[in-house]
Amino acid sequence: VVFDKTGTLTRGAFTVTKIVPQSISQEELLVLASAAEAYSDHPIARSIRNAAANLSQIDKTQITDAREITGRGVQICLDGAQLSLGNALWMHEQEIAVPNISEIGTVLYLAKNRTYLGYLLISDTLKPQAQSAITELKALGIQKTVMLTGDKQAVAQKIGCQLGIDHTVAECLPDSKVMHLEQLLAEMPRRSKLAFVGDGINDAPVLALADVGIAMGALGTDAAIEAADVVLTDDNPQKIATAIQIARKTVRIAKQNIVFSLAIKSGVMLLGALGLAGMWAAVFADVGVCVLAIFNALRTMRTNKI
Repeated sequence: VVFDKTGTLTRGAFTVTKIVPQSISQEELLVLASAAEAYSDHPIARSIRNAAANLSQIDKTQITDAREITGRGVQICLDGAQLSLGNALWMHEQEIAVPNISEIGTVLYLAKNRTYLGYLLISDTLKPQAQSAITELKALGIQKTVMLTGDKQAVAQKIGCQLGIDHTVAECLPDSKVMHLEQLLAEMPRRSKLAFVGDGINDAPVLALADVGIAMGALGTDAAIEAADVVLTDDNPQKIATAIQIARKTVRIAKQNIVFSLAIKSGVMLLGALGLAGMWAAVFADVGVCVLAIFNALRTMRTNKI
């Protein structure tokens, strides 16, 4: 089972937990970061704007050339000055020297005209059911659990150890998820199945590629829900184990009904050919077996959690 982190194992409710300026005040850093995210609809952008809501805001008419770079950050032109806000990769691509931060959360660096001004730490809390969800999956015999995250390796390892994840893929950009999933599919043992759990619009191709796609229905995007095979309407990751239990029980009962029906019908046909079975035996083999199969199938309605 492969998990996307944000919104799947975490709540997806971001808050600014740390503001570390380099050459300006905390308030200035937060206001400039809010201006950089003025036109973004990303949850992280909304958390920064909410944190700066009580501070004096920059007039949006002063902002031009706003653009969002997927998996990296945002960039605007503010009164002729270029503001860049994003991750370390985005800063390195612009040849901006930034410190290496290894804290749990999303680190966003701010630069003005390629001069580093400081960073913000955006934190997202783990869902209370996340750890027990992984434990229950392992109790069901799931061979391997994987987490995909854009966090740095050190941060990803901390979260993975905390949840009991077998393997973590860090610094995973949205456009590289398909590549990572294809690699996992190629490495899987024969006859094994891979399930992917996600919620974002960039998860839709991966949900469609996996053997089983599981989407978070409450916070998930329409694209993810449409591409998924299973939708968890309350976003509770523990329900993944419940869904697997239901699926296994359903397949087991279906096989029981097939074997039972074929065995009874074959037996009655043989007895009929030998002259040992009459009309009532034939009625039982047809209607009676059908009714018994229906009653047996009703057992799928009762599935207990682990």
